[in-house]
Amino acid sequence: MHAFPHLSAVDWVSLAIFFACWAGYAWFSEHSAQGAGGLIRSTQHYRLAWAQRIMEREIRISDSSLIGNLVNSVSFYANTTIYIIAGLVAALGAADQLLGIAADLPFAGPGNRELLEIKLMLVLACFVFAYFKFTWSLRQFNLLSILIGAAPVGAAGNPEIDAFIRRIAGTNNLAGDDFNRGIRAYYFGLAAATWLLHPILLALTTLGITIVLYRRDYRSAALTVLNDKD
Repeated sequence: MHAFPHLSAVDWVSLAIFFACWAGYAWFSEHSAQGAGGLIRSTQHYRLAWAQRIMEREIRISDSSLIGNLVNSVSFYANTTIYIIAGLVAALGAADQLLGIAADLPFAGPGNRELLEIKLMLVLACFVFAYFKFTWSLRQFNLLSILIGAAPVGAAGNPEIDAFIRRIAGTNNLAGDDFNRGIRAYYFGLAAATWLLHPILLALTTLGITIVLYRRDYRSAALTVLNDKD
């Protein structure tokens, strides 16, 4: 709390833009009616179709391999995030040295240890958030593998089969959504790091990253391929 008086009006405005863009884009892409046609929610239809195909197969080796690939991807990000967090904690312990280095960088304004620490804490919070999302996604993918192992064989239309289809697709969606939230935290963590140089850079980078996320989720070639009906 003793660092807050060191924040200027530009710092507060940039922070407001940062949190508004992060929370606003998350709500828009995951919950709003306008964001329903994006990449995140479009993949949910394919997860449901995958669950239906799983139930029709007696041998599910290919499905197990696919789940294994997803688990490996999430594990890679979770492990990488641990190293990033460790590096940021070490940087907090060397704040005085970093302050001297930052003073020589272009666009870096006058600073002090308290202000530098709160900036590093914002970056650290972003990656801690990402770590929790990745690990929870990993646990849900493990639950998904258990559900696939316990799933009966049959086509849609049977109440028991339909219930398992919903469970498998729903768990897959939850795990995928948390993975996406972790990736999004990486993007905004990079934006938070620019605050170390200048608060205006934080605002500009945040807006730029929000535009990049929107273009990838709603204007990308990948979305065009997923929605191709031909």
